[in-house]
Amino acid sequence: MSTNAVQIRDLTRHVGESVTLRGWIARKRSSGKIKFLVVRDGTGLLQCVASAKDVDAELFEFLGTPTLESSVEVEGVVREDKRSPGGVELTLQALRVLHLAEEYPIQPKEHGVDFLFDKRHLYMRSRTPQAVLRVRNEVIQACRDFFYERDFVLIDSPILTPAACEGTTTLFETDYFGENAFLAQSGQLYLEPACMAFGKVYCFGPTFRAEKSKTRRHLTEFWMIEPEVAFLELPGLLELGEQFVSYIVSRVLDRCRDQLDFLERDITKLEAIRAPFPRLTYDEASKILTTEDSQAQMREAGAPLFEHGSDFGGFDETILTAKFDKPVMVTHWPAEIKAFYMQPDADDPSKALCVDMLAPEGYGEIIGGSQRVHDHDLLLSRIEQHGLPVEAFQWYLDIRRYGTVPHSGFGMGIERCVTWICGIPHLREAIPYPRQIHRLYP
Repeated sequence: MSTNAVQIRDLTRHVGESVTLRGWIARKRSSGKIKFLVVRDGTGLLQCVASAKDVDAELFEFLGTPTLESSVEVEGVVREDKRSPGGVELTLQALRVLHLAEEYPIQPKEHGVDFLFDKRHLYMRSRTPQAVLRVRNEVIQACRDFFYERDFVLIDSPILTPAACEGTTTLFETDYFGENAFLAQSGQLYLEPACMAFGKVYCFGPTFRAEKSKTRRHLTEFWMIEPEVAFLELPGLLELGEQFVSYIVSRVLDRCRDQLDFLERDITKLEAIRAPFPRLTYDEASKILTTEDSQAQMREAGAPLFEHGSDFGGFDETILTAKFDKPVMVTHWPAEIKAFYMQPDADDPSKALCVDMLAPEGYGEIIGGSQRVHDHDLLLSRIEQHGLPVEAFQWYLDIRRYGTVPHSGFGMGIERCVTWICGIPHLREAIPYPRQIHRLYP
């Protein structure tokens, strides 16, 4: 096997040269005296062309042998072709089959969603999931770069925890050598001690919610990136969130334009995503949702009617974001419907100093965050009010005993962000192997 194989993405530097490359047969067709093989190698697609008058008869006949997704090594001369996706094609001179694939189950025809996700291990070879997962890759790298460039320290939070973070009804419980343990809902509680050590920190990893939800916005396992900053209060947190999302979208526009074009994403909608973002208090948002026009939209859609004091449903978020071309930041929610660790507003303790960032175009919440309670006694009373075991949170209370300061943070679900940026309909497409209440395979 050749040791000097090139990659498809680099072929524009080899026009006129004879090259060797390796990959898989993505498509093939014949037009009488000419045969076409489309090869992919993970970096791009390349059309390989063989003419009966240019290659020997044995090779020309053999070119019909490779089945779809057979792995091959091809040799040929790179030719410029402006019509091709990469601007080049290959005049084929030799082909070696490395492995002759069995009949490939995913054919160029319509397949049902369940079939494709049962074959997810193969389906990700197709262009749509590849485009989405390349955008996901860029989103993740942009997240890391954003925090690295701003001197945040990465802190890896544990996946197994002894206590709840986001409520006890959505926990996955497991046995931990005779003790109860839970899969992490968030890394936040473990980040707060770290921000008192380093000032600015973040974590990035899988999180788990045992919600029996079948909506397009929910997965039972998803990836979340969470910053936490000492001496940061709500106004600064809002600025951090809008700068963060603006940075990510800009990076994807700059580096994933081909993928967005293939997905037929409306680029103009993403180009509008620049800080500052519009801001509403919960009460202001509630007034919008309780107007007769909004209530009529809910009735027409068969959605529950919003009532002041309740959380937003998916259709409520759609109504709110329809009025803006940027993410909307909704602040100062009723404290009673938010998590125990959120700092109450000094001017109105019934409100929490928190924010939900709602993506435009009806994609829902992509960021949730807050200023954290930094007073020991207040936090203790909140833990007790929520019926949580105080003994499991003693270490968390310790932060408020030794040099406590105001601090804030948020979490952004990678899949929700990718789904919105790509303009795709369901979170399951934005993760390599989705986990839902009805899906644990493959």
